[in-house]
Amino acid sequence: MNDYLVFRLYGPMASWGQAAVGGDRPTARHPSRSAILGFLSAALGIKRSDDKKLKVLHNCVQVAVKQCVPTTVLRDYHTAQVPSYNKKIVYKTRQSELSEAKLNTILSSRDYRCDGLWVVAVRLQNNTDISLEKLQQALLKPVFMLSLGRKSCPLALPLCPKILIGQSLRMALDTQFPAITRSHKEDALWLGATAIVTYFWEGDKTEISGQHVLTTRPCDDPVSRTRWQFQQRAMHQLSVKGGC
Repeated sequence: MNDYLVFRLYGPMASWGQAAVGGDRPTARHPSRSAILGFLSAALGIKRSDDKKLKVLHNCVQVAVKQCVPTTVLRDYHTAQVPSYNKKIVYKTRQSELSEAKLNTILSSRDYRCDGLWVVAVRLQNNTDISLEKLQQALLKPVFMLSLGRKSCPLALPLCPKILIGQSLRMALDTQFPAITRSHKEDALWLGATAIVTYFWEGDKTEISGQHVLTTRPCDDPVSRTRWQFQQRAMHQLSVKGGC
């Protein structure tokens, strides 16, 4: 049994970045560890350049996610204009880039998850100045604007962060939140929920028991935000019959 900070994420669009090759920008099915740490960092007001504070948060936070609905994928055909590369010039703003006389068009595709609903459980595993209460207050009154992976993906419901004392991980992720519509049955119908929910967690494989626990190694554990480097981690996954 442990103490958890539990909150929900919902929005009409979300993008949980994966390794990008060429012009394709895919999205994972659920919030990655990097995305959750970035979400908490923004709420606390930690900048990407503050490696010391980011490392403290990275070392003390353990993340688990429950995907409540399957979502659908939307692919955006994206174009942007940029100047030709010149090692003698550093563009500090987008306006300075667009001020160049000659611009090139680059093409890319970006994937989004539509109508996704996720429950996130955060546990602290080291003694630091960060507490669950501090994280809860930061989510209620964030320093920086919060988004679901991209700035173009705003939250569409309150986070409703809750602190649970002495709970199992499964019980924490199964926490009920206020209904989006009039009832949870309407939510399930409106969001296209199925009878299956999926749990994703790190740490002990047996924390959520099941016959078909799958262990994978996603490359979503941030090493450096300034250099945009990530490393692999062990993550467990289990899909079971349930509800949102």
